[in-house]
Amino acid sequence: MSEIEQTMADASRFRLKKTVALVGMMGAGKTAVGRAVAAKLGVPFLDSDAEIEAAANQTVPEIFERDGEPFFRARETEIIKRLLETQAGILSTGGGAYLSQVNRENITRQGVALWLDADLSLLWSRVKHRDTRPLLRTADPLATLTEIYETRTPIYALSDLSVRCVPDTSIEAMADRVIDVLLTRADVLERNDA
Repeated sequence: MSEIEQTMADASRFRLKKTVALVGMMGAGKTAVGRAVAAKLGVPFLDSDAEIEAAANQTVPEIFERDGEPFFRARETEIIKRLLETQAGILSTGGGAYLSQVNRENITRQGVALWLDADLSLLWSRVKHRDTRPLLRTADPLATLTEIYETRTPIYALSDLSVRCVPDTSIEAMADRVIDVLLTRADVLERNDA
């Protein structure tokens, strides 16, 4: 059986009932893990940042620079609301999306929030060599990341579900861990009877 055939066979074993919004810090793996989970479940992968970039024909850093963070956050809320209203899938949200009360309410009403919970040292190891994070374009990016982490973590902890990110865990293994947690909620994900 080819890899594609195996993925399709695996996906037919599950039925996703609600959109799963992956929330968490930049560098937690929302996009990479989200893509893997979506492939394993045979459902659409949605990315709020990618949708915003496509609509604006600019990158997130360019939007931040040109229009500012408040403008970006307003577009983010519009996009997330729209994506939650489409068919059930795996939705990767931007690191700041879940801070918005409106976004939290929309996600709770139409889906479920799953926090990819990564500690600060793991996040720093993943983002320190990238310049694509507009909030980290400061004189001391580690101090900035630390401040963001300390501010956001209590809000991420409000999520319906969480999966701890462990260093040196493959994307595939993380995806399996996410699926295992989703299976604890019959209103979100269930196995199809074979």
